[in-house]
Amino acid sequence: MTVSRVLNDYPNIRESTRSRVLEVIEELNYRPNSAARALASQRSRRIGVIVDSSSENGPASTLRSVELAARQAGYSVSSIALGSDVMSPQEALEHLTALGIDALCVIAPRSSSVSTLRTLAIGVPVLVIKADRDPTFLTVAVDQQQGTRLAVDHLASLGHRDVLHVAGPLDWLDARARERAFHSRARSWGIHERPIVIGDWTADFGYDFARTLTQLPDYTAMFVANDEMAFGVIHGLHENGFSVPGDVSIVGFDDLSVSRHFLPPLTTVRQDFAALGSRVVEALRAAVEGHEVPQRTAIPAELLVRQSTGPPRAT
Repeated sequence: MTVSRVLNDYPNIRESTRSRVLEVIEELNYRPNSAARALASQRSRRIGVIVDSSSENGPASTLRSVELAARQAGYSVSSIALGSDVMSPQEALEHLTALGIDALCVIAPRSSSVSTLRTLAIGVPVLVIKADRDPTFLTVAVDQQQGTRLAVDHLASLGHRDVLHVAGPLDWLDARARERAFHSRARSWGIHERPIVIGDWTADFGYDFARTLTQLPDYTAMFVANDEMAFGVIHGLHENGFSVPGDVSIVGFDDLSVSRHFLPPLTTVRQDFAALGSRVVEALRAAVEGHEVPQRTAIPAELLVRQSTGPPRAT
């Protein structure tokens, strides 16, 4: 019983006892039997994950961080990717439920996927990776609004008052959150309001869009909704003979590992995926064990200023 309490991190155990138990565990290379623990606790210690567009950087990075945090907490993860040619949200839920999951996480959801889940009887705690509070589900996310405000404030502080937003697909909740935050913050700075450009997250889209700019645009900066599209935009501007940031400043979102090595190195908003995964698992584990859990958890974003932004060009 004492060993079990140490392994499950129970309080009120003397530190000397805890230390001795952990020493013996290390000496014996003991590993808990997950099947036996599941039988004893009537829990599988398994988190089900439904992922929209798992090939994109954000969803893929979030899934990896959840898997790592779950493993460290003694949980396993079973994941299913959604898409037009695979399972529907309902089919994915039925498959995961058949595995005996203790909790469900939904990563990078489209609004349609979340709407479908609202109509289903799920029976386990559900957490959705999205920035806004939700009346039905727990939510954990990097603070998209705060990250967007950092980007807009940076451009405004450099003197930009005409900024184009290249958004992600607006059926993605993260893209929608960034788009709303951009308009709100831009208005507070008196930045010229112009129609946004709606992209598809890919560098190819950014490149194709920038190549259509055969003349220097009126705007002096772009806030691009992810780094990949920003890379494409910079490439296309360069091929058209425009310089970054001399002619147009560019800010991205994500901080991909290559963003600091691009030419010019990309100013971008960093998302802490490791912290995101840890908070997701902490919240779901607490919910499974009947502890109080915040309905919404926001993880701060960070602006990394590099060489793709500068003062606006002289007019």
